[in-house]
Formats: sequence, C-alpha cells, structure tokens
Amino acid sequence: MKHPLAPVKPRSRGRLLLRWALLAVWVAVVAYAAGERAADAETQRQIASIRQSIHVQTLGLREAVARYANLPFAVSRQSDIVAVLTHPEDPLLVEKANRYLKEFNSEAQSLALYVMDERGLTVAASNSADAISFVGQRFSERPYFDQAIKGGLGRFYGVGLKTGEPGLFLAMPVRAANGMVIGVAAVKVGLDAIEAAWSGVRGTHPILLFDSHGIAFLSNVEPWRYRAAGWSDNDFEKVGYVKQYGDRVEFAALPWTRIGSDIAPGTYLVEAMVGGLSRTLLVVDERMRQLDQVLPGVNWTLTVTGDHGVVRQARYLAIFMTLLASSSLLLAFMYWRMRQRRAMERHDANERRLAREQEVRAELERLVAERTVDLQGQTNKLQEERNFRKSMEDSLVVGMRARLLDGRMKYVNDAMCEMVGYGKHELEGHMPPYPYWHQEDLQRHWRDNDVILTGQAPATGFESRIRHRDGHDVYTRIYNARWMDADDRHIGWMSSVVDVTEQKRAEGVGLERQRQHDAQMQHAGRLASLGEMASTLAHELNQPLMALSNFASAAQAFAQQGNQPLLLASLNDVAAQSQRAGEIVRRIRGFVKLRTQVIEDCSINDVVTNVLELLQPEFRRRQAIVTTRLAADLPALPADRILLEQVLFNLVSNALQAMSDTAPERRVVEVETARADGGVCVRVGDRGTGITPAAAAQLFEPFHTTKADGLGLGLNICRTIVESHGGRLAFENRRDGGACFTVFLEVRS
Repeated sequence: MKHPLAPVKPRSRGRLLLRWALLAVWVAVVAYAAGERAADAETQRQIASIRQSIHVQTLGLREAVARYANLPFAVSRQSDIVAVLTHPEDPLLVEKANRYLKEFNSEAQSLALYVMDERGLTVAASNSADAISFVGQRFSERPYFDQAIKGGLGRFYGVGLKTGEPGLFLAMPVRAANGMVIGVAAVKVGLDAIEAAWSGVRGTHPILLFDSHGIAFLSNVEPWRYRAAGWSDNDFEKVGYVKQYGDRVEFAALPWTRIGSDIAPGTYLVEAMVGGLSRTLLVVDERMRQLDQVLPGVNWTLTVTGDHGVVRQARYLAIFMTLLASSSLLLAFMYWRMRQRRAMERHDANERRLAREQEVRAELERLVAERTVDLQGQTNKLQEERNFRKSMEDSLVVGMRARLLDGRMKYVNDAMCEMVGYGKHELEGHMPPYPYWHQEDLQRHWRDNDVILTGQAPATGFESRIRHRDGHDVYTRIYNARWMDADDRHIGWMSSVVDVTEQKRAEGVGLERQRQHDAQMQHAGRLASLGEMASTLAHELNQPLMALSNFASAAQAFAQQGNQPLLLASLNDVAAQSQRAGEIVRRIRGFVKLRTQVIEDCSINDVVTNVLELLQPEFRRRQAIVTTRLAADLPALPADRILLEQVLFNLVSNALQAMSDTAPERRVVEVETARADGGVCVRVGDRGTGITPAAAAQLFEPFHTTKADGLGLGLNICRTIVESHGGRLAFENRRDGGACFTVFLEVRS
C-alpha cells in the first residue's frame, strides 16, 4: 500500500510551465472581469449622480424663471400702461408709466421692464432715465414681440440689441377695453446667478445649457459659451436675422470629440480640453421638460458632465485587489505545499521507528494547516471589510440611520449624532417618538414615520424639521431604501438624512414673495368673478332699494293719515328690506376683501349654503336651478372660509356657464357634500357639454381658458387654494353629459 505522504513523482518541466500559464490566464481573466464590473458600477453611479444634479438644476432654473413669468401680465393689466399706449403723445402719461415701470422693476429685481406699441416701438421703460434707455428703440424683429403681438406668451433668450447683455425676454399682449391688442409688455431677466451657482455645484465639471438651435448660451466654462453642438444653414439664417446673440453669426463647435459608442440614450464619453488639460468626460444630455410648464416651447437642453477618470480608478483598484487576493491564495498554497514536503521529509527519517504514529500526526498537521489558513483568511477579510465600512462612515457628512420594521433604531453614524446632538447610546435601541422630533411637528413626524415603515416614502425624498439637543431647528431632507439581510429578507429601512438648513434660509425670502404673489392672484380671481356677476348683483340690490323707497312713501302717507297699524307695518317692511340689502353688501365685501389667510374651524355645509345664496341672482338670470345633498354630522375643517368660498363660487359659476347652450329644463347644478378618505369632499356637477380631452390636458394651467372673455386664472387659483389646505381638486366627465368637479379636504389638527 502506497503511503499517503510519499513523495510525488516528478513531472516534466513542460507540463509544469503549462499549468502555471493556465493559472496566470485564469487570474488575468478574473481580474479583468472584476475591473469591468467595478467600472460599470462606477459609471452607473456617476450617471445617477449627474441625473440627480440635472433634476436639481432644472428645478432651480424653473423656480428662477417662475418668479418673473407673470410680471408682463401684471404690467399689461395696469391702467397706466393701457393709457400710455392709447395716448403715447401725452408726456404726463409717459412719465407716469416710466415711474410705475421703474418702481415695479426695482421691486421685482429684473433687468428691465418696458412697453412697446403695436409697431414694436418702446414708449415707456424702467430704464428711461438711464444712459442706455429702451425708450424710442424698436424691437419688432425680436421673436418675443411677434409672439406677444399675436396674443400669446412671448419668450426668447438672447443678447440685448441696446445693452449687449444676454437675458431671458418674456412678453404679454396689452389689450384695450374692447379686447384689441394695442401693444406688448416685456421683462428682461438675467440668468447670471444660475450660471454662477453651477461652479459651486459641480466644481470644475463643465455644465452647459443649449437652446433649440444647439448653441450653449450658459456654461460654467467661459471659453465654451456660445459654442455649438449642432448647426445648420437654416439655424444660421434664423439666429442671424433676429440677432439672438448680437453680432455673432458664426459659432465654433465645442472643443470635444466623442469616443466609443453611446452608453445610453443621451449619455456618452468625450475627450475635451478643460483648463488646458485633456480630460475624458462622461456627458449626460437631458431636455428640460419641467421648464415647459413655465415657458412652454423653449426646448432647452441641459448638459452636465462628470470626470470619467474615477471610472478608470475604480477599474484599476478592482484589478489590483483581485491580483492581490490571487497572490495571497497562491502564497498560502505554496506555504501549505512547503509544510507538506517538510512533513514528508520528517516521515522518511523516522519511518522505521514511528511509522504509524507519524502517519497520524502528519495527517492532523495537514488538516490543522488547512483550517488555520482558511480561518486566518476569513478573519483578515472580515477585519478589512469592517475597516472599510468604518472609513466610509467616518467620511460621510450625510446622516445615516438604520431602523427595524417596528421603528426601533438599530444604528446611527457619527454625522447623524452630530446633526441632532445626541450620542449613539441615546439613539440606538430607541423606539418612536425619537428625542430629536420637533414638538411642533409631532403629528407630521408620526405621519412620515408611518409612510416610511409602510414602504410608501417617495423616491425623491421628503423634508422634515427636527430639533437639535441645544434647541435650534435643523431642516433635513430624508431618502429611504430597503434594508435586506444575508437571506435577502426585508428586515428594516436605511435612511440618508441631508442637512438643508442653509438652503431653506436662502429660499425663505423667495418663498415669502411667492406667497404674497399667490395672495394677489387669488384676490384678482375674486375680483374677476365679482365682475362677471356685477350686473346681476346690481339688479338684486335694486329690488330692496326700490322696496325701501315705496315703503317709506307709504309710511309717510299713513303718518299723515294717522293710521298707526299700517304705519307700523310699513316701517317693519322698511327694516326688513334694509337688512336684506345690508346682507348682500356684507357678503360681497367679505368675498373680495384682500387680507392674509385666517385659519378657523369651518362647516363645509355653511360655506356651500353661503355661496349658493350669493349666486341666487345668477341662477335666476340663467334660468337654472340647484339641487343639494348635504351630509349631516360632517367634521369641522381648519381652513380659511373666504378662500373656500372663492373655490366653490368659481366651480358653481363655471357649471352655470357650461350649460349656456343646454335646454332650460335641463339646467341643473348638483352640489353634494360627503365624508371621504378621512376627510370631506364637495362635488359640483353640471349637465353641459363636458370637458374635451384637449382642454383636459391643460385645464389647470394659468392663462388657459375656453371662455371668450376669461382670464384663465379661476381653476388654477382653485387648485392652488385647495392644495394649500392639504387637499386636491379633480374632475371627470359624467356619463349622462356634463362634468363633475370634486374637492377633497383633509381634516387636519
């Protein structure tokens, strides 16, 4: 019987070299595959990071533009502007219009506000007193003027003909009292702040904003501005005619060269010169569709780049780690073989004396050696992974927390502890409510906690205000992901907590101005609604006033006759008609009064009743009736009663107008209140023609209207008011004809 530790028969040198070659090829293939896998993962991570940056930049640009989108409309509605366009030769009217535009421009912080007549000649401007004044300048060749003079929203980005400075031009038509377009009101807005902010967001990575012709008109790399990504003769003629970029008529191509095939649609690699150095950049192009909601049809494309060098570093690091692990395994194998050979040598020296004993000992040593190597390798790997994770956690400035499915805090990192001011021993193992929850937002914290634990948290995250241990407020944005165990079972939730306190402070001033703007727009909507019913209300007031006159004359006659009973009855009638007229005036004043939002407990049934009483003259004028189904025992709503009345007033008025072509016997408005989803809902239905698919697509957009004399603000304001109360506004077409609008309101404390 052959001994198990007998020397191995020598093999040929050729076979040994072949095995070593095969082993080297195998190690190279494994290292290459590991490197490619790491490179692909890093590429996808970088693409995701760039797309997140594009989303943030798009929202920032959209908010910046939205601040000025309504300025031309507000100017076009000003009586002084209409007057100066009607009589441009009157110097007093011109001076008054210039002063108004200057004050409005200073408050709005735009570059310029100006008004042009129907020929494109500027008659008044905010910079009329400056050295570079727009007054007397003609801008008829500019696209924004052509779009606005035709009755639409004008929008255009280019270099100013007078100032030579680039900016975004927005324009609206100015209409006379008869509805005819008599001029154009325009605002010029600078986007320098957006461009300056890009350097801080993406560092030295180039960011470019392209217009519809493929010209980069904004960039954080100065030499790349006014370079073209794609160009045609048609684009050249159009841009040159309108002088979009001043005297520039030639636009050099961007200094980069595409390499390889596209990674994904709109994602590719380029070789470019940045700062005098040749770099490989990962480029992501994305059309700014969210900006179309504010400026429809601009067709801008935002391009954000990233350094592809980190992908090469990830590939090389993975290859190095694979080679290092393979080398370690090879050394362990050689060490094991060396130990085996020594054991066999000792066995040969003592074969005659300790044959059986040495056989057992050698076998035990071999098994112990194998087990020792395996355990040592596993220990080193675990320690390495632990140190790697610890280094990553210590380098993070984002708070990390891990919670079990029942909400128990399992783990927090140092950044999270620093953000809230509590130590790990105070947070780990803690159940909700957590000590950093803000006492004023407890209900919201509980609601957010339930949303996260039930897996309904939005992928884009949500904001939450927390309280630091020392008492100051910290504003955060929280992102959540599933926490899985080794068996791929869902055991909890991992959250990333980002401190956005400074960002919130910076946005505070802009939000306050936006709230003031929303309040003015809501007031304008109420005034527009009041104008539609003014004649009917005048008729309604005329009845009690005429009755007052008749009863007063009768009372005078009865007093002269000494008829006390009839005199007393006439005086009682006078008092009743006075109260009726006063009630009508009170409701109108309460409806149109401009004031700050006042939250109080409201009965939705009382709001419905008040609105229907206010609209009774309109029902009689249009030969329509209203049917109501008001549910009893509805909970009180914490809301602004006047704003809710405005919403219902607009919905019922729209229902009446939708039935203008309906037979009088079918002109019925149906109003219903009921409980729904933990709150209440109000439904307003009509029997008109319903809502077409084309109108439904932009029903809630500002300035969109299907009425000949409408402003297009009613439904947009209604939705804004409802959403500010935590509710939602929906609509649907009824099967038997007509439409039904539903207001859902949540009962909040």
